[in-house]
Amino acid sequence: MAEQPPNIEEMNARSREVFRRVVEGYLESGAPVGSRTLTRDFSEKVSAATIRNVMQDLEYLGLLGSPHVSAGRIPTELGLRMFVDGLLEVGDLDGKDRETIDRTLTSNDHDVTSVLDQVGRALSGVTHGASLVLTPKHEAPIKHIDFVSLSRERALVVLVFADGHVENRVFTPPVGQTPSSMREAANFLNSIAEGHTLSELGSVIAREIETRRQQIDALARDLVENGLALWENKGEATERLIVRGRGNLLGDGESETDLARIRTLFDDLERKRDIAQFLDLAEEGDGVRIFIGSENKLFSLSGSSLVVSPYMNADRKIIGAVGVIGPTRLNYGRIVPIVNYTAKLVGKMIADRS
Repeated sequence: MAEQPPNIEEMNARSREVFRRVVEGYLESGAPVGSRTLTRDFSEKVSAATIRNVMQDLEYLGLLGSPHVSAGRIPTELGLRMFVDGLLEVGDLDGKDRETIDRTLTSNDHDVTSVLDQVGRALSGVTHGASLVLTPKHEAPIKHIDFVSLSRERALVVLVFADGHVENRVFTPPVGQTPSSMREAANFLNSIAEGHTLSELGSVIAREIETRRQQIDALARDLVENGLALWENKGEATERLIVRGRGNLLGDGESETDLARIRTLFDDLERKRDIAQFLDLAEEGDGVRIFIGSENKLFSLSGSSLVVSPYMNADRKIIGAVGVIGPTRLNYGRIVPIVNYTAKLVGKMIADRS
């Protein structure tokens, strides 16, 4: 669990202003902020020595750190958390950003995943970060299911939904499967699947297999259970994640430490092994959530921040999420309203299409 920052209200006005200016300066430039820089436009006339003393106190509290021998300071993760929770001023959504995001949803493309891919590209473009879009599972009732043998090691399941949507997925069939066992499994599934969504089908199949265990042979039952694992995407949730704009994380003049951090992040994004947690992060609270550095369960080793918000369907059920990932010195005040607006727009698009 992340360490709790001091209460911002317990700081005096001078300490609060020094802290705010150091954080804002760092978020803007990415460079340490020194006492002489602060004295030039401080709200009251104070010496650089006084400012340095305040900065040392803030460093003692764990809110600021010294990356180099120089007198400049940068905020720690604890400091960034306190700034985001207590001092962050969230701006209004820029008109051009709004237009860019709106244009992605005026497409006549009926494929939701394709539209969400366009949303991801737009989100990456306007934020200059990497965008993450978790697409919803298809939740229309199932109309028909077929198994097709492709080879001894490969088979295809064809899912036809009541709304006309069709999904084809290749999987490894159980050893010893035969065309007859596949037909029997398909017939069994079609006898119980119609009218149920994929999410509902798991429990329905479990009940039916238990009550009709003697009605299907062992190979067909094995095939049903194997197929079920595929349809629920166990271990394959990564296919639902769209990542765009990774190149935005590579800026000019990055230090070796920054490049190593970004390479770690790229590796995380490539593997996407913990993406099932992405929606969990979004579901833990309403609206936009900000995860800074080690708070970020998905990319805790990369020194990055994640700004994420869930989106809902017409039934107000959370079905996916959108987010932006970048360095901890993200422009949070600008990115929060962008992510918030995008999530609401995606939710409305999903609801309208359903």
